[in-house]
Amino acid sequence: MNVAGQPRDVRAVYRGRMRAAVIHGPRDVRVEDRPDPKILTPGDAVVRVVAACVCGSDLWPYRGVSAVKKPRPIGHELVGVVEALGADVTSTRVGDFVILPFTMSCGECQACRAGYPAACDLVTGFGSTDRWGNPVDGAQGERVRIPLAQHSLFPVGRSEAELEAAGLVPHLLSLADVMSTGYHAAFSAGVSAGDTVVVVGDGAVGLSGVLGARLLGADRVIAMSRHDDRAALAREFGATDVVAERGEEGLAAVRDLLDGDLADAALECVGTEQSMDTALSVVRGGGRVGFVGVPHGPDLSVRRLFDRNITIGGGMASARRYMETLLPDVLSGAIVPGKVFDLELPLADVAEAYAAMDERRATKVLVRP
Repeated sequence: MNVAGQPRDVRAVYRGRMRAAVIHGPRDVRVEDRPDPKILTPGDAVVRVVAACVCGSDLWPYRGVSAVKKPRPIGHELVGVVEALGADVTSTRVGDFVILPFTMSCGECQACRAGYPAACDLVTGFGSTDRWGNPVDGAQGERVRIPLAQHSLFPVGRSEAELEAAGLVPHLLSLADVMSTGYHAAFSAGVSAGDTVVVVGDGAVGLSGVLGARLLGADRVIAMSRHDDRAALAREFGATDVVAERGEEGLAAVRDLLDGDLADAALECVGTEQSMDTALSVVRGGGRVGFVGVPHGPDLSVRRLFDRNITIGGGMASARRYMETLLPDVLSGAIVPGKVFDLELPLADVAEAYAAMDERRATKVLVRP
């Protein structure tokens, strides 16, 4: 059932159609005409996309690991400008530049009040449906209808022109997911001043995890990376050491760096069984693991955690929560997380954006409508 609501202020001129990315199946992403979004409930907003991107988790359906039962819009990371607001949305204004977390939330349920909007009772994802059964657009398009806009929209407080001129758009876009997720890994692992941390995974999330660990006070950060360009960026972000080996050789390399010891904490930023095994192996007894990789295979042994007193935490990051923490550092230039974007393409070339990430020719691709 739709809940009718009139926009308080609409400056968008709806052309009736827009262009957006749609995934049809493995390695089949197309740019297609779709209906221009409109306000459908009093809690909605319509946002013009300024920049979006391809996420590592988008590659799971692209590679056929996650089933695509029917064509659907794709993408869940964006920054943009508010073009229309439903009558109940007072947290922002038309014309505001906003960041959208990769999940939308109500801000009022118990999970939201506790600081975990990703676990909201009404949590809504891009490319899905809202609580009333209305379709929600994917982020890789020209415009998006945003349900639960009162809490989900995050105004930056500066104009689009000012942010573009300062080169801040990529760094702000990273807060929609990847930087917030890397920070969540470090936060969930209880990283604090003086810790030694191992980051498992050198994708955009792992690189962001290096930044997150340093922001939380880690004294030493070991990045596990086999790619020279990513290892270099990890060092720029604050990694003190890089380990290229994997498995038992990787564990031995970590011990060598630490004079036979192990890390206080590890960040699991991939989501495979091997990456979780590595994260559990490189922490000392009584250590902590923060995991944020979308699980595709990890099988945790409770006995293993029990025997070594390992604490494990994490899951889907509550990006909306961490934006408030991270935004000042982005605006001041204290951190530059948007450097994880090493390729920028127009929306028309979104298929190439996916192929470049799938083939590891790019770490993360920024897409401009």
